[in-house]
Amino acid sequence: MITTDFVPGSPCWLDLGAPDVRAAAAFYGAVFGWEFETMGGSGDTEGGVFRKDGRIVAGLGKLTEEGARPAWMIYYSVADADATTRAVERGGGTVRVAPADLGDSGRMAQYSDPLGGQFAVWQPGGIRGVDLVDAPGSLSWTELYTSDATAAKQFYGDVLGWRFSDTDLPGGGGTYSLITPAGLPEDRMHGGVMELPEKSLALTDGRPYWHPVFAVTDCDATLAQVTGHGGRVQMGPEDAQGVGRLAVCLDPAGADFVVLTPAGS
Repeated sequence: MITTDFVPGSPCWLDLGAPDVRAAAAFYGAVFGWEFETMGGSGDTEGGVFRKDGRIVAGLGKLTEEGARPAWMIYYSVADADATTRAVERGGGTVRVAPADLGDSGRMAQYSDPLGGQFAVWQPGGIRGVDLVDAPGSLSWTELYTSDATAAKQFYGDVLGWRFSDTDLPGGGGTYSLITPAGLPEDRMHGGVMELPEKSLALTDGRPYWHPVFAVTDCDATLAQVTGHGGRVQMGPEDAQGVGRLAVCLDPAGADFVVLTPAGS
């Protein structure tokens, strides 16, 4: 489960890079009941934050990188962004955005893993992370799709200190690797790694990618909002034993995310 104590290696923030900020705000507002708060408080904007019941659940910004696809970026908490950057480079990853202070809020950096999967880290200052997780309308899991799970586990284990436990998927669907921050029990698992052939990674032309999983009270009702407001369902809905009912979705601009009604909820 994801919590807001944000120990090193745990997901602590996420933001969406969108070509049209206001269109994205309207879509996610309809799907999750999020309220968008601009950085300036009013008027035209390049970005801001999403709130659910008054609590921050994610960020939203204008997609400005040339050739980049609309996507969610997941940030993991670290004690030292500069040391993490050195570990990324030692492991064969790429520094996309060098460590930089964001005022007194914290220090951030963005990377690509050796196969191209993009992720980010946050060294907390005045802001430790989002305010709401593991509740309806908020982040409840993170997931990496990659063509080489073994290489991914080696890299992220070295960089973020994660440990992994493998479980067989039903019906001969392969192996799913569960992620737990270093030194914590397995009930603090926060994500997973799924190996897929490159042809199944069409969103990124075969490169790995991370996406967020958002908890919802009713998967099917949420999907009706997704499709009713211009999004698409890429996979599902389907029931996963012991996990819940889930579906992989695309927002109108093509950013991917998963919705999940947890088992027993």
